[in-house]
Amino acid sequence: MKIKKITLFVLILFCMRPVGLKAQTLKDIEGNVYPTVNIGTQVWMAENLKTTKYNDGMAMPLVSDNNAWEALKTPGYCWYNNDAAANKNRFGALYNWYTVNTKKLCPAGWHVPNDKEWTTLRTYLGGEEIAGGKLKETGTTHWTSPNTDATNQTGFTALPGGGRRSNGEFFGLGTQGFFWSIAEEMSDTMHWGVGYNHSGLNTYEDSNGFSIRCVKDN
Repeated sequence: MKIKKITLFVLILFCMRPVGLKAQTLKDIEGNVYPTVNIGTQVWMAENLKTTKYNDGMAMPLVSDNNAWEALKTPGYCWYNNDAAANKNRFGALYNWYTVNTKKLCPAGWHVPNDKEWTTLRTYLGGEEIAGGKLKETGTTHWTSPNTDATNQTGFTALPGGGRRSNGEFFGLGTQGFFWSIAEEMSDTMHWGVGYNHSGLNTYEDSNGFSIRCVKDN
C-alpha cells in the first residue's frame, strides 16, 4: 500500500510539471548568457538576443538615425528608442532583415527559427488562439494591462520589446513582442508576435526591426 501511494504521488507530480523545463544556459560571442528552455521537442532561448557581433566576431552596424534606418539595404541593429541603458538587458536588440539573413546571429549549434519551427511550437501549445498566453511573461511589470491569459507555463518569458518600422519609428514597447522567422527570400519575410490584449501567437509579413529568439539545431 505504501509503495502504491508513493507511485501515485510521483505520477501526480509528473502530470503537474510545467510544459517548459529549464535547460542549460547559452552564451553568445560577446559573453552574454541566456537561459534556455525545453518546449516539446525543441530547445529555445528564454530571453531575447542582444549580441552586437556576428558569431564570427565581426561587429554589426548600429543604426540610430531614422533616415539611415529607412535607407538601409544592408544589415543593422538598434536598441528601442536608441536607449541601450534602459532596454538592452531587458528587451534585447532589434535587428533588421538583412542582419537576420546573414544567418550569423545565433551561437554555434543554434539558429533563427523558420516558420515551420514556429508552427511546431504553436501547435504544441494548443494552436494560434492560445499559444501566446503560454509564452508571455505573467503580470504587468513589463506588459501593459490586462496581459490577457498570460501564464508563461513554458518558461519562454516573452516580453513586449516592441519593434521599429521601416521609417525608423519605434512602436509597441509594453504592448507587443515580435520575433523574426528566417526565410529564403525577402518576399517571404515573416515575423511572429504576441500582444497585451490577446492570447494568440500570430504571423505577420513585414521587414522592420524585431527581436530574435534562437532555437537549438536538431
